[in-house]
Amino acid sequence: MWRDKAKIIYSGKVKDNNNRLRLVVAIVFLLAGSLIYKLFNVQITQCDWYTALASSQHQIYSKLKPDRGQIYLKEKIDNQEKFYPIATNKDFAFLYAVPKDISDPALMAEKVYEYFDKPFNRSTEVVSSSTSSATETSLISVSKEEKITDYLKHLDKPDDPYEPLKNKISTDELLGFYASLITSTSSPITANDLDIKDEKVIYKNASSTAGAEVKIPGFGFDFKNYRYYPENEIGSQLLGYVSYIDEEEKGHYGLEEFFNDDLYGKFGSVKTERGAKTDMMIVNDREYIKPENGSDLVLTIDRNIEFFACEKLKETVKKHGASGGSVIIVSPKTGAIIAMCSEPSFDPNNYNNVKDISVFNNPSIFYQYEPGSVFKVVTMAIAIDQGKVSPTTTYKDGGEIMIPGWNKPIRNSDFSTFGGHGVVDMNTVLDYSLNTGAVFAMRQVGPKIFADYVKNFGFGERTGIELGSESPGNIRNLFQNKVKEIDAATASFGQGIAVTPLQMIMPYQAIANHGVLMKPYIVDAIIHPDGKTEVTVPKQVHRVISEKTAATISAMLVNVVENGHAKKAHIDGYYLGGKTGTAQVATSGGYSTSDYIHTFIGIGPIDNPAFVMLTKIDRPKDVQYAEGSALPLWRDIADFMLKYYQIPKTRK
Repeated sequence: MWRDKAKIIYSGKVKDNNNRLRLVVAIVFLLAGSLIYKLFNVQITQCDWYTALASSQHQIYSKLKPDRGQIYLKEKIDNQEKFYPIATNKDFAFLYAVPKDISDPALMAEKVYEYFDKPFNRSTEVVSSSTSSATETSLISVSKEEKITDYLKHLDKPDDPYEPLKNKISTDELLGFYASLITSTSSPITANDLDIKDEKVIYKNASSTAGAEVKIPGFGFDFKNYRYYPENEIGSQLLGYVSYIDEEEKGHYGLEEFFNDDLYGKFGSVKTERGAKTDMMIVNDREYIKPENGSDLVLTIDRNIEFFACEKLKETVKKHGASGGSVIIVSPKTGAIIAMCSEPSFDPNNYNNVKDISVFNNPSIFYQYEPGSVFKVVTMAIAIDQGKVSPTTTYKDGGEIMIPGWNKPIRNSDFSTFGGHGVVDMNTVLDYSLNTGAVFAMRQVGPKIFADYVKNFGFGERTGIELGSESPGNIRNLFQNKVKEIDAATASFGQGIAVTPLQMIMPYQAIANHGVLMKPYIVDAIIHPDGKTEVTVPKQVHRVISEKTAATISAMLVNVVENGHAKKAHIDGYYLGGKTGTAQVATSGGYSTSDYIHTFIGIGPIDNPAFVMLTKIDRPKDVQYAEGSALPLWRDIADFMLKYYQIPKTRK
């Protein structure tokens, strides 16, 4: 019995031991399975992730930024054509703060404001000029208190080792800022006492401190490459500007936006290995991809003519208290733009200082206006080309005319002072800018044919010039299946339709080019980083009038300068032709009785045209007609160009 009892106890122990063994084996199996799963997961499933993670401990990957392509103007020096950069790249300082090292943030915020913001003394500015987080094109009202508070947000961070503060600071500005922080009444310091060497500000005067580094606790700087415009405001609406938001470089407006991809280039990269002492070395050639710099643009713009035209435009706008103005000069044989500028303009180096972002638009291609009497030349060309009138064709001018279906008479601009001119020919219509004569010429061909010609001259559609935001104009009333006579009548003398200045100059280009309309262009060549050059070939749009008609209209334009309203355009020794236009500004209720837009378009010299030029002055305050504002501006620029091109005189 004892033995039986012992057997039972023993068998129980064996059974327990077997269970424990099974448990241990199961645990070992589970652990082994888990380990195998983990190894599979790490080595197979997540192999790429862990490889990259391990690589990041030993390798550094950097994107290499390309140099933005430059934009060049042409310049004639000693009868040789050379290129001059109007948009290039230059190193500027990037100022940052080290808040943890600033003992008095409020005082420093005040000093930053005093140096960078107070001198401008303006009520509106872009917040992003002082902080990197704001949108660069948002304009808001900023007071002194708001500005200092904004600086304080960046400077009053006791544990913060880095805060971006100011972008794109010139060397002079940086030295001036440092001087403002270290100067005192007893020891005045100016920017002239400092210099930059090895990216450090040092004292440069011959004294005990000469060569010593100027250290400002809490501030530092780096040099970065930014877009730079050497001519400042000249041609600003042509160029646009480049912004830097969150390190992203982007062109806005003008050529900078239109050709942004070409100018930007392509990023490169470099993969480097960390050395034992954190030194970096390139693993091999395959780890380095060279950045591809942007392409360069060579413009058709002549630097000397552009500079002279822009300066003269600015003087004229200021002289007459005008709201703005534009100048466009075109090569009649090719359609190349020789000069283009507008007022008001802006400095693309400091685009964030503007108060109204509308100044970024290029008025020569963006804004539409009713052109007025300069359009009569188009009307006359249509009627002559159709063989319906000639320069000697006459009609009786009563000073006003009624159009069926319209309850108001169409009158000449001088009706109130002169009345009717009696029997006059088509030369007189242009000489004295008679609205009734333009309507007469239109009626000879009929509204439908007149409208077709207007469209054929390029009105109502974009010219296709290489600039963004070009407007198509508005001649919708001439696109109807049956054009109303009143619409054609008012259009015949440049009212009731809207055009851009560039659209308006191109019919005169066609007249100067024997009746062939060219496509305007502003980029003469694109030079790619590999050295290949893509040259623009002048493009004919189509013939709009016959060569005979073009010659006839050219002679009539000379007559306007010799005997008509454009006598002030005369330059001794040359035959010049042109036409004035004084247009009332359209309002929601009709037309303004006090605001006018003055335009003059001329060809010079008429016997062998070298240029066609439009000058436009918006809302001058002291003169009513274009011969008092736009015309003298045209003459001054034309006189300069005739001498600059060394065009020989052909008359005594």
